[in-house]
Amino acid sequence: MDIDNSPVLATLENVLLLTDMDGSHGNNRAMGNRPQIKAANDVDAIKAWLARFWDTKTTFDNYRKEAERLLLWSTMQLGKPLSSLTHEDWLSYQIFLANPQPASRWVMRNKRKFPRNHPEWRPFSGPLSLGSQRQAAVILNVMFSWLVNAGYLAGNPLSLSRQRARKARPRITRYLEEDLWLEVKQTIESMPRETARNREQYYRLRWLFSLLYLCGLRISEVISNTMGSFFCRRDKDGLERWWLEILGKGDKLRIVPATNELMMELSRYRQSKGLTPLPLQTETIPLLLPIGSRTDAMTRGALHAIVKKVFQQTAERLRQRGEQFTTFADRVEQASAHWLRHTAGSHMANNDIDLRHVRDNLGHESLSTTNNYLHSTDDARHRETEAGHKIDW
Repeated sequence: MDIDNSPVLATLENVLLLTDMDGSHGNNRAMGNRPQIKAANDVDAIKAWLARFWDTKTTFDNYRKEAERLLLWSTMQLGKPLSSLTHEDWLSYQIFLANPQPASRWVMRNKRKFPRNHPEWRPFSGPLSLGSQRQAAVILNVMFSWLVNAGYLAGNPLSLSRQRARKARPRITRYLEEDLWLEVKQTIESMPRETARNREQYYRLRWLFSLLYLCGLRISEVISNTMGSFFCRRDKDGLERWWLEILGKGDKLRIVPATNELMMELSRYRQSKGLTPLPLQTETIPLLLPIGSRTDAMTRGALHAIVKKVFQQTAERLRQRGEQFTTFADRVEQASAHWLRHTAGSHMANNDIDLRHVRDNLGHESLSTTNNYLHSTDDARHRETEAGHKIDW
């Protein structure tokens, strides 16, 4: 159903809905109870739910995106308020996610990602993969459940969906074997260095890939942490060791060994930017900077594009060697920035670094209170990471 007099496509902050579409009289609104939120319409109810995540940007952006998409589809494509959606409507929406049509209305031109205030912004950059569809279902189920608990909705239209039993988590497969990782490094080493701009790009690539591999950082952690997160302390033998404090997923703090290799790459990168070789703890400069004189943090999309381009160039080099390298080229071309995190963990484990140290380096579990005092354990982790986990440029 396509409603001709439907609202104009706009972001959640700017969408304007008529009374018959805003959910103030939605069929699924809870009646006769005492709601726990002030919201009288669907947009305000969504904003009340999102307000819980305002201090975690990545989560907030992802949750807003899914709620926004469903609201716009419901009002513009289906012609009914979000608070009137049924289980059958949800099934239709799942089909829509796999192929948002008409594309001219829903999908950004040439798969570009325009800013939310740009006139060519659209809710989608293309059809969603199965993984992204599942993620959308998880997020929207959380939203509807919360709105039911808040007394805004009578029921959750997603609660009738078939629940699949969780399978045992398989071994990590999205990582680069040693030989493919070597090919990626060779791609970076072959980058031109004739001009000052070339050299700045080259040192930035080396630094970015060193951060992702030696520290096992997520892209979001590269963006949100600063040079001031580095610090130095002496171990029990009086040796100075550098560390990188990371505020990561779920607002959890962890410290990652900043090995000699990492600190050398940091110094090269900083000097290519005209900075002092080592940072001060008072610095607010992002861990990675744009090319040129800007000092603001880069976007997730920009960093993903930089990493993806290196993988694509590596795949092209492999294909030029003949058909026998096609499988390897295809594999490295599939890789993303997160593969480097898995690669780091796999290589550390394969090189016999204590799995407890691997866990703590990657921040898979929060450290216990006791570990805050066990500096000798931290120092052992640093020694093993230093000895067994190298980038070898």
